[in-house]
Amino acid sequence: MPQIALSSGTIDYQDTGGEGPVLVFCHGMPMSGTQWRKVVPLLNGYRCVLPTLPMGGHRRPMHPDADLSQRGIALLLGEFIERLGLDDVTLVLNDWGGGQFLISEGRAQRVARLVLVACEAFDNFPPGPARAAAAVCRVPGGVLLLTRLMRVPWFRNDPRGYGGMSLRGIPDEVLDGWFAPAAQSRAVRRDFAKFATSAPRRATLLAWSERLRDFDRPVLVVWATEDRLMPREHGRRLAELYPQGRLVEIADSSTLVPEDQPERLAEVLTDFLLRTGAAPVRDAS
Repeated sequence: MPQIALSSGTIDYQDTGGEGPVLVFCHGMPMSGTQWRKVVPLLNGYRCVLPTLPMGGHRRPMHPDADLSQRGIALLLGEFIERLGLDDVTLVLNDWGGGQFLISEGRAQRVARLVLVACEAFDNFPPGPARAAAAVCRVPGGVLLLTRLMRVPWFRNDPRGYGGMSLRGIPDEVLDGWFAPAAQSRAVRRDFAKFATSAPRRATLLAWSERLRDFDRPVLVVWATEDRLMPREHGRRLAELYPQGRLVEIADSSTLVPEDQPERLAEVLTDFLLRTGAAPVRDAS
């Protein structure tokens, strides 16, 4: 897997390559690019880039003094895009919504389009059920306890937690891959705790949200109708907040739309890209 050294440390990423328009996919906590494993193969003609951000599912610990706050991770994402020389990027978020803070920080110059798929927004950082996990992460040894609990079927499948993120259920091997790095490395657990406990105060989040109005490029908001973590009204509010926002709701899905409705999500995403001038580049051979 390719890797790149950034100011906070070295991160892994996947890159399908090609000459097509660039799509950068971000993941949730403590996930990785496998969150998009069902969607990326449906996007022939696009260059899909998937960084593994330091949210707990990363294999390489960051520097001890790295800023792994919501703002810090957003700026790290911006640094990643810049260091790879990616331009006219379509930034795609699901679950984690902090990538929007590139806009509030004035660092979204390389982002041509934004796709928000059932993600954190406004003051919903972290979503209600995830706040319990954040509280556990504040306790010494809490992250290790959480990784051990995730091995227990009743806990990992609880609809009030990770089990509620997908109506179809997340395969065990995928969940194992998300939690293995923190289970195996104390330094990764340190990074996990730093990010999980970093949500700003409500007033700060809402102030940052107001700055999103400055993003005058196309925005697709995709919301899941059966989502327990991301309030349905937030989809509408986001579409109204962005000057060029458009809302599409997808039925029979929870937060992880790429898991529950990958074909429908790929269809909606492709339509948006075509409408906004990002046509795929097909292999002439």
